[in-house]
Amino acid sequence: MGNTLSLVRLALTEFLDNLHTFQTLQARIQRSPGLPLPNPSRSFWCYPPSPIATHVSQLPTHADFIVVGSGITGTSVVRRLLYSASAEGHNVRVVMLEARDVCSGATGRNGGHISPPLHHDYTSLKRDHGQAVAQKIIKLRLAHLEELRSVAEQEGILTESQWREVESVDVFYNSDMFEKAKRKVQTYKADLAFDAEHHEVYEAKEAIEKYRLASDTLGCISSSAGAIHPYQFVTGILAKLLARYPDRFSLCTNTPCTSISPPTSSNPYYTLSTPRGTITTPHIVHATNGWASTLLEKLRGKIIPFRGNMSAQRPGQSLPIPGSNPTSHRSFVFYTRPIGYDYLTQLPTGEHELMLGGGFAQDGDEGYEAMANTDDTTYSTRTTTHLSGVLPRYFGEDNWGREGVPLERGEGMWAEGRVKALWSGILGISVDLIPWVGRLPRVVSGRSEPPLSSVVKSEKEEGVHVSAAPGEWIAAGYSGEGMVHAWLSGKALADMVLGREAEGRLGEWFPDIMRVTEKRWKKAKVENLLDTWDD
Repeated sequence: MGNTLSLVRLALTEFLDNLHTFQTLQARIQRSPGLPLPNPSRSFWCYPPSPIATHVSQLPTHADFIVVGSGITGTSVVRRLLYSASAEGHNVRVVMLEARDVCSGATGRNGGHISPPLHHDYTSLKRDHGQAVAQKIIKLRLAHLEELRSVAEQEGILTESQWREVESVDVFYNSDMFEKAKRKVQTYKADLAFDAEHHEVYEAKEAIEKYRLASDTLGCISSSAGAIHPYQFVTGILAKLLARYPDRFSLCTNTPCTSISPPTSSNPYYTLSTPRGTITTPHIVHATNGWASTLLEKLRGKIIPFRGNMSAQRPGQSLPIPGSNPTSHRSFVFYTRPIGYDYLTQLPTGEHELMLGGGFAQDGDEGYEAMANTDDTTYSTRTTTHLSGVLPRYFGEDNWGREGVPLERGEGMWAEGRVKALWSGILGISVDLIPWVGRLPRVVSGRSEPPLSSVVKSEKEEGVHVSAAPGEWIAAGYSGEGMVHAWLSGKALADMVLGREAEGRLGEWFPDIMRVTEKRWKKAKVENLLDTWDD
């Protein structure tokens, strides 16, 4: 989380020093993100496109649940809604609306990491929210590694999703940063003994030899994590759901929701407008993350869009290639300065591409350029210039060796040099650093809710509704850490929508601090990021 948020903090510090620039910032974050732009920069993950990339179901006139967004959050919600309702014998209709091709937002444009910030955030979480809450958040993040593996296995897509366990390695070049990180590890291991064995500290000599790093490496901290092909994970699941529930699940790509109207005396439902017509429903789930405030104006300044940058690169010929041994799979986070870092994982197949992102702090204006920026049709030139040249410096020229050679020349899809692809993606930064999950109060949605009578009733039990009271719901604001928050947030949200919180045992594992309340909404302000930052 620190990578993106450190840049947000840097930008805020500069803006708050000057009234005019602060007013400029406020104007930027209070404007609508708009709809996702057509023709986004080409993400390496999204090619070749899934067979369902442009799937367009017939748009029904009504649905029991409408999910806006087809990334990992929306997919988690839809899967849970369909599975739970089916298990209880309820025949419900679920529609997913997507503004562009399927999974073309942040999920299909991220780094592919399942690397939860653990000791990194624990100290500040404990300080701000207490030990019990901090540990619940940490456990939620940790649970995503096994949860995503289990889901991929259940859906029969474990191989195509490329789920794998990796050793995550934090690499340090600054002694103060390394010493501070080691103190955080000590606190973390003392308070969370169940995860202590997965964290190891290596000083310079051992770190350089073990991980084949450059000679100026001062030390490393390793922990257990995971990696995945996010696009193939999501599209693989959605394809299975379409086949399994052909009459109950509709996926409408390139069908943006352009507006939402509240119920009226003649229509007891929400009415969603799209270029393909209107559709009514008693329940709307917002799973659009950085674009959430397009349809939820009152969340502007609460969840801020932020543009990040990614690359896919061929490894140098002297770098070791990950093999069948799980210990050979690694991800890296390179901390070269107090503000910003770079993150890396390596694919297990193909040309074993190095997926490198970050680079925010290379440009003094980068924070301003990235904040409230939803243009993912291009990327930051300065940031991607840094990403394109830095890898031999991290591993050392000798360890990197000669540049990799394309397996197939002239294919035309990707560049033939070290860097195969560059692209950007839009994150959703929560100004109180906590994701927003749950029912939206009327003061936040800005719309009245449909009456309880508008909810479909059970076909088995007379007078029993198959869901909670109608309303609008959200899971968003992951602050750059969606892969360790989104899936279980979506799962929890689906249980809330269905009125199954007790059955889903949310009280045992879901942090209530993530729920949306009017009090939290009023308190959350962008300038509070400075007050809550862990210095």
